[in-house]
Amino acid sequence: MANTKQALKRSRQSEKHRISNKWQITRMSTYLKRVLTAIESGDVNQAKTEYKTTISIVDRLVNKGLVHKNKASRYKSRLNKRIAKVAQA
Repeated sequence: MANTKQALKRSRQSEKHRISNKWQITRMSTYLKRVLTAIESGDVNQAKTEYKTTISIVDRLVNKGLVHKNKASRYKSRLNKRIAKVAQA
């Protein structure tokens, strides 16, 4: 337990931030899943539109510091490869 007023306040603040960050990360994974389901169904147009919205969300989280830029880049690259693969077939 915190011993000072400052430590109590920091504890409250970090709990608020943790909750805020958690729903944003969850939202990102939901959009990633949407892209993957569109790819698996073979619908290239839907996959591309979902990809655009997902990239926007991922980039916002990178700017906020919730996701590392290399991790975001890896997500984008892998999704783009999978969409291109489905588009060729």
